[in-house]
Amino acid sequence: MPQNFLKYYIHIVFCGIFLVTQAQITHPKASPFATVEQEVGLAKITVHYSRPAVRGREVFGNLVPYGRIWRVGANESTKITISSEMEVTGNVLPKGTYALYAFPKADTWEIAFHTNTTHWGDGRKNYDPSEDLFRITVIPKQIPYHQENFLIAFDFITHNSLQMQLTWANTQVVIPFSVHTEKQMDAEITKQITENPTAQTYYEAARYLQEQQKDFERALGYLNKALELGGDTYYFHRVKSLVEAELGDYESAIKSAKKSKELAAKEGKDEFVRMNRANINQWSVLLKEH
Repeated sequence: MPQNFLKYYIHIVFCGIFLVTQAQITHPKASPFATVEQEVGLAKITVHYSRPAVRGREVFGNLVPYGRIWRVGANESTKITISSEMEVTGNVLPKGTYALYAFPKADTWEIAFHTNTTHWGDGRKNYDPSEDLFRITVIPKQIPYHQENFLIAFDFITHNSLQMQLTWANTQVVIPFSVHTEKQMDAEITKQITENPTAQTYYEAARYLQEQQKDFERALGYLNKALELGGDTYYFHRVKSLVEAELGDYESAIKSAKKSKELAAKEGKDEFVRMNRANINQWSVLLKEH
C-alpha cells in the first residue's frame, strides 16, 4: 500500500472515530437515578435505583406484567446494601450488597434478594433463581393517592426495625427489616463502661435504656454515676426524671424535673423548660393519687 494512501486512510479512520465519539450526547434519563440511605439502630441500608414515571400508563399488570420478573425500578438492577446483618420476615440477610427483584401478581408479590449483582436490568435469560439468597411473599395494597415516579422509602423506624416501602401509581408493598440492635448495644455498653467510662458514657447508656423502656434500675444507676462524674446538666436530670417516673418514684421525678427546668432556663433551652413543666404537672397529679 503506497505510503501517502496509508496516511490518508489512517487520517480518515481517525476522523471517523473522532466524529462518532463527539456525536455522543449526554441527555437526561427518562427514569432518573436515585440513592436512598437510612440508618436503623447501629446499621445502615443504602438503595441505588432508577425512578420510572407513570406518564398516564397502566403500570402493574400492563407496563409491569404480572408473573414476570421486574427489576424494581428501571435501567440497571436495583441494588440494596446493608452494613450489618439483618432479618427480613425471619430470613437472615448477611452484611453485603444484593440485587432486588420482584415478581408481581394481582394479589401477591414475591420479592427476591439476589446474590448476583452483575445483571443489567432483570437479567432476563441470565437470571438464575438458584442465586436468590431467599424470597419473601408480600401483599400489595392500594393507596389513596397517586405516586407518579416509582419511590423507595423507609418508614416506621425504631432502634430495632423499619419498613421499606415500594410505591408506584396507586400500589404499595411493604418489606419489613429487623436488626439486632439490643444485642449490639448491650455489648457496646459493657465494653465502654468497662474500658474508660466518662459521664457521657454513663448518660448515653442510661438514655438508650430509657428509650427502649427497659432496665430502669440499671439506667438510674448509670445516671447517678453520670451526675457524680459530670456534674449537673439539664439533660442528665431530664432523663433521670423520666427513669424515676417509670419506677413510680414521682416525688424524685418531680425533684429531678425541677432541677432540669432550672438549668435549662439558664441556658435558654425553652423546649426543655416546657417539657419539664408538663411532666411536673402530670407527675404531681399522679403523686396525689398515690
